[in-house]
Amino acid sequence: MAYVISDECIACGTCAGECPVGAIADAGSKYEIDADACMDCGTCAGACPVGAISQG
Repeated sequence: MAYVISDECIACGTCAGECPVGAIADAGSKYEIDADACMDCGTCAGACPVGAISQG
């Protein structure tokens, strides 16, 4: 199951820089994860400074 980014996202971009497959993109007020590209590694969740990423 792919990871998702909640509305708690502060759009800092840390997660996007850590994603090994480039599945995270800036969507304006927050970042979004492409569920089809996400490989469920959890690297983004560990990198998020506000804990806005969880397994969906």
